[in-house]
Amino acid sequence: MLTFPRWKVLIILAVCLFGVLAAVPNFLTEEQRAELPGFMPTKTLSLGLDLRGGVRLLYSADTDDVVKARLENLADQVRDIRNNNRPFRIRSIQTEGRSVLFTVEAEDQIEAARQELLPLTQNSVGATNALLGGGVQEVAMTREGGAFTLTLTDQGIEVQKRDAISRAMEVIRKRIDPDGTKEILLQVEGSDRIVLEVPGASDPEEIKRLVGKTAKLSFHDVNTNVSPEDIARGRLGVRERALPMSDGPGQIVIKERIIVSGDDLTDAKAAYDQNGRPAVTFAFNTAGAKRFGNHTRDNVGRPFAIVLDNTVISAPTIQVPILSGSGQITNIGTAAEAQELATLLKAGALPIPLSVLSERTVGPSLGQETIDAGKTASMVGFVGVIVFMLAYYGRFGLAANVALLTNLVLILGALSLFQATLTLPGIAGIVLTIGMAVDANVLIFERIREEQANGRKPFGAMEHGYGEAMSTIVDANITTFIAAAVLYMLGSGPVQALRSRLPLVF
Repeated sequence: MLTFPRWKVLIILAVCLFGVLAAVPNFLTEEQRAELPGFMPTKTLSLGLDLRGGVRLLYSADTDDVVKARLENLADQVRDIRNNNRPFRIRSIQTEGRSVLFTVEAEDQIEAARQELLPLTQNSVGATNALLGGGVQEVAMTREGGAFTLTLTDQGIEVQKRDAISRAMEVIRKRIDPDGTKEILLQVEGSDRIVLEVPGASDPEEIKRLVGKTAKLSFHDVNTNVSPEDIARGRLGVRERALPMSDGPGQIVIKERIIVSGDDLTDAKAAYDQNGRPAVTFAFNTAGAKRFGNHTRDNVGRPFAIVLDNTVISAPTIQVPILSGSGQITNIGTAAEAQELATLLKAGALPIPLSVLSERTVGPSLGQETIDAGKTASMVGFVGVIVFMLAYYGRFGLAANVALLTNLVLILGALSLFQATLTLPGIAGIVLTIGMAVDANVLIFERIREEQANGRKPFGAMEHGYGEAMSTIVDANITTFIAAAVLYMLGSGPVQALRSRLPLVF
């Protein structure tokens, strides 16, 4: 007599029931979904651009800022060398064109300075060039006496621009499709244009607003010795700026040197502060946490500024050293704004400005006949498998067909729950799933037949059939899982559909 543990039965029934509830909204009208009880899911499948159309935006990328930002970074590296108690003095650090100019005062210190500066010219950029060997030299150094010049090379600038566009595309993908389930299209057109297609979208303005936000977060030291009169007259120190406060009138003077930037964030989540107001919690990586901890340890009692897109959103006073590598941003506004800010910060700041060149709402790229053919193929494959299993295995085939129907309902429910976008390739994947779903049943049934042929009674044959087939089934599924895991971890976009949903697995 076959027996099954009650806990297994209850788990299976609960999963199947939840799958059915998640799939039901797809068969209801919008009015009917609005009337569903609060405990029931209401999300439905989203059809892809090839099935129902969407929004297409063409962006122009302004890569000129890449050179400026790289020059400023290079100048800061020279200042770091100067400030690290070196045995030489560097003066008159300035940027001109695409070069950083400075002077080493004493002649007997010139060679020591050159040796310290040499690593700045040995960094190679460009993964493709690195694979081909050697890489691209990004910075070239020349000198006349004690006057040094660090210049960005043409090849280095070109690689930096391409890299900036690639990073911008990844930021856009994370903002528009953070879960990887919408199957958006992102591709480069020409040398400085990006095409974005969002299936099923109908509001270009909402997409442009989400993409257009720079979301550049940085933490700065504050100069508290500047009076409002000096700010009004522009009497600021070297590398200082006056920025507006987000929560009221007035300005605050910050030092341009960045303590920690948003690039060091590893996570950002919408939350609430101790007064129940919307906030965003964040966490730094190891390097960012160390720099932030060192600064707060050395500046207890002084304020620091949290700057978002050239606006000071908060300027708290450091009460104690913050060594945990995490913090909270308050004074945000509504809960929806906190959620949007968390999404933007987690996706990262746009490395380059983007401007919209054209926008349009597009119709399905596939004709209705093609779509109908895909649906017909799915139905034919599904019915064919059901008929074959029923005809070849009889009552066992009926059980397999019930399992197949349950499998399809669970797939539909999962896709609806995660708001996955269904495209024609997705339909093809479902057709393939129909065939693969009965694979385990076929293995079990054939093993049961072998056991019966060896003289076992029906219940004994079923028990041994399930047991003996298990190793083969597990082996096949582990192999499939390994392939899927590799694609999941190394791929991008739709391949990573559930990464943010499964933090404990990957």
